[in-house]
Amino acid sequence: MGLPPGREVQAKPSDFRPPNVALTTLGLALASFMQVLDTTIANVSLPAISGNLGGSANQATWVITSFAVSTAIALPLTGWLTRHFGERKLFMWSTLAFVFASFLCGIAHSMGLLVVARALQGFVAGPMYPVTQALLLSIYPPAKRGQAIALLAMVTVVAPIAGPILGGWITDNYSWEWIFFINIPIGIFASTVVGRQLKGRPERLEKPKMDYIGLATLVVGVGALQVLLDLGNDEDWFASPMIVSLAVVSAIALAVFVIWELTDQDPIVNLRLFRHRNFRSGTIAMTVAYGAFFSVGILVPLWLQRNLGYTAIWAGFATAPIGILPVILTPFVGKYANRFDLRILASFAFIAMSLTSFARSHFNLDVDFQHVALVQLFQGLGVALFFMPVLQILLSDLESHEIAAGSGLATFVRTLGGSFAASLTTYAWSERGAVHHAHMTERVSTLDPTAMDAVAQYGGGDLLRGAAVLEKMISNQAAQLGFNEIFHLLGIIFIGVILFVWLAKPPFGAKTGGAPAGGGH
Repeated sequence: MGLPPGREVQAKPSDFRPPNVALTTLGLALASFMQVLDTTIANVSLPAISGNLGGSANQATWVITSFAVSTAIALPLTGWLTRHFGERKLFMWSTLAFVFASFLCGIAHSMGLLVVARALQGFVAGPMYPVTQALLLSIYPPAKRGQAIALLAMVTVVAPIAGPILGGWITDNYSWEWIFFINIPIGIFASTVVGRQLKGRPERLEKPKMDYIGLATLVVGVGALQVLLDLGNDEDWFASPMIVSLAVVSAIALAVFVIWELTDQDPIVNLRLFRHRNFRSGTIAMTVAYGAFFSVGILVPLWLQRNLGYTAIWAGFATAPIGILPVILTPFVGKYANRFDLRILASFAFIAMSLTSFARSHFNLDVDFQHVALVQLFQGLGVALFFMPVLQILLSDLESHEIAAGSGLATFVRTLGGSFAASLTTYAWSERGAVHHAHMTERVSTLDPTAMDAVAQYGGGDLLRGAAVLEKMISNQAAQLGFNEIFHLLGIIFIGVILFVWLAKPPFGAKTGGAPAGGGH
């Protein structure tokens, strides 16, 4: 852009302004929206996907967990990739790779291929949010960067709300494949616009050292653990030699990973940040609460469709109110939160989430749409007060040069927590449902004439039809009891998280000189 040869290194990216700031902002926002949208858009489509591809309920959850765990693994690579290729190129290529992976998801004709494609999609999505944030902040002058952060925060709040509604509408009116195909025009537009607008932007490129041992042990350890959690129920857990092998591999790889990262000079994941009290307690609170929150997002749409007979789009409408209050309150929380003790705000958030979980633990098969939607709406209060205060708490005692790495590490651990929680929740629901089913059917004996007469009455005198009707009733009721138990446990977990928040010590003011606090939202 008019810089003499050899001067690109000295020029600052923050001094560069694209020809059209508004168009560049639109491209960056669309890419971020697309990436965040894909964390939730498949939630309401899982029954349709598993039915179409012949997968079980547990296997359908792999569509979510493969994306989440791959995103988490790729997140620590963002810094290395940025320094090696530059932010503009990394944005363009990761966005186009996301488009290609979305296409592969749409044409997948088996559950295995879809899970692999989702894993690829999640992996290339890992760097997208951090690099989008960095580019967006760099094209605005310092006085307007608060507006840029607010815009990105709004996108990350709105996208998960739009996901279930859009996914439900597409699944009901077209087919589930289109929840992935819609990424293609959005991604191509975003990559093309941002690539052209930021052409000539100066970047400081390096040849950074790659922590190959850290990366390899991370991929093997986390990957084996996720596969163990996903396959455990189908393989009868530790009665299976494969599950035992995965557990051993994961334990060894993760042990080596932790030791290596704590002793390496340039680790891919800086675990030494956990020496800071606020970072340690805040990250634990963020990870546990986000895992429980992620479980709610998986379980409620599945329950609405499988047990209450909702269509995908009506499941989306029932769950969407969770986003109304965050959209309204997020700007105010960002502006006024620091006038309060952030631990109090976070405690209010977790109390709200706990109360909604306890409310769901009393749901039954006759609960109406309005009741479900109102509970979702109230949980939105917790969501609005959750992310920003906890994020600021965990970043508050880091040195200024550690903030970017701390934000990335917190996001990495939080994303892994969500992925593991999704697997454990669907397993627990299936397992508790089976236990309740066994308890309810043990009193129905084919040798009891009175019981058989009652069964026949369900089928209008036909014993086989009556048995089928009774079986469906018992299965639904057993699943409902399992659902209630899980939400009772989630309510307790949200209350328990408050303890970790209060282990942090003020002051919680943001340090200067580092990345903005929005990095891990």
